[in-house]
Amino acid sequence: MTVFVVRRLGLLALSLLGASILTFALLRLLPGDAAASVGGITADKAQLRSIRHDLGLDRPLIVQYWTWLTEVPTGDLGHSQLNGSSVTGELGEKLRVTGPLVLGALALALAFAVPLGMLAAVRRERRDGTAISVASQLGIALPTLWVGLLLILLFAVQTPLLPAQGFPVDGWADPGEASRSLVLPTLTLALSEGAVLLRFVRSATLDVLHRDYLRTARAAGRTRTGALLRHGLRNAAGPVLSMLGVQVAALLVGAIVVEKVFTLPGVGSMLVADVGNRDLVKVQGEVMLLVAIVLFVGFLVDIAQRLIDPRLADVRVREVSG
Repeated sequence: MTVFVVRRLGLLALSLLGASILTFALLRLLPGDAAASVGGITADKAQLRSIRHDLGLDRPLIVQYWTWLTEVPTGDLGHSQLNGSSVTGELGEKLRVTGPLVLGALALALAFAVPLGMLAAVRRERRDGTAISVASQLGIALPTLWVGLLLILLFAVQTPLLPAQGFPVDGWADPGEASRSLVLPTLTLALSEGAVLLRFVRSATLDVLHRDYLRTARAAGRTRTGALLRHGLRNAAGPVLSMLGVQVAALLVGAIVVEKVFTLPGVGSMLVADVGNRDLVKVQGEVMLLVAIVLFVGFLVDIAQRLIDPRLADVRVREVSG
């Protein structure tokens, strides 16, 4: 297990390095001039040259990349090219909104996707199982933007129970008000991503229901539900965990849309604004943060899968031996 963890950490480090190279290179291909964004439309050529020098944009790209890369491990993601603010500091503030939003949506999505997905599989030939499957398909088909606007109409306009948009200016100084502001965005994100998870849980459970060991357990006197909970749940958890790692990336992308719909001052809104302003240092810091989160979750999923199903180690050993 120790060797596996070390190898996965090495792969994680290489993946982050590759992501940093791609992020830095692709951002430099964007049209526009960061110096022109800072200087404005009145800046002449001499002023633009001076701005480029101050920002380090006149140095070779490899030097710019190396300077940025050596600062990232210390937690310094650079400073905004427009106002000089610390990227790390701004991201820390924005994560106070995006973090609870994504984590809350993930928890809520799992809370209804896992039991309903299993129920839809066990009762697939009955009306309630069919109804759950149809509802999940509808949830996948509906755009996140539309779901958010519908929830605003229902719970903020027609029935003014929750705030329609925005987040308290003083942040979490009033936890109750801040939490109320995130209820509708969290529900929007959870419904969209939870529908996908529900379908996958249903498929994984259906696969387990046809396994021989489950038939043996039922022949020994256990009910179908009892056999599934006792013997099938652990085997179905592996594929669901794999899908969960992928869904974290989808949640982060969905959070960008949700933050725009509900006017939340999170990482997604910050990223969209900085791309428009061509603030490359901030954008590359934000993208690297999101990439690091996705890759780290993938690392944790791999560890969890190995702990849940130790047979994976035997499979890898046989593959290497073969």
